Amino acid sequence: MGIKYLWDTNTAIYYLQQHFPPKAEQFMDESLQEGPPCISAITEIELLCWKTATEKDLEVLHQFIHDAYVIELEPSIKLKTAEIRKQYKIKLPDAIIAATALVYGLVLITRNTKDFGLVPELQVFDPHSL
Repeated sequence: MGIKYLWDTNTAIYYLQQHFPPKAEQFMDESLQEGPPCISAITEIELLCWKTATEKDLEVLHQFIHDAYVIELEPSIKLKTAEIRKQYKIKLPDAIIAATALVYGLVLITRNTKDFGLVPELQVFDPHSL
């Protein structure tokens, strides 16, 4: 499939609004040459709840979700989420996203390294750090 990364919600929003610094933008563009963006079902839901989105934002958002590979809440992800929630103080949506990345062996692209950093086995990358 060629997918290496799971995009957190903030990553998708930064990308769609073109708010990444140039090196981060270049990294994101290069990752998209390898395959479609990959998101958790939770990220899909969070994006659809984006309150400040304009009509144009919503069009772009729906196209992004359509083009993305969305990983649904499968049994293995639910079990891993419960494990993460029991071990670490992390919000449920973040635990689901972390579990999704772990179950699929993906690197999580996020700006939220503080919360996701609580899960030591999770590979986290912040493109803003480039």
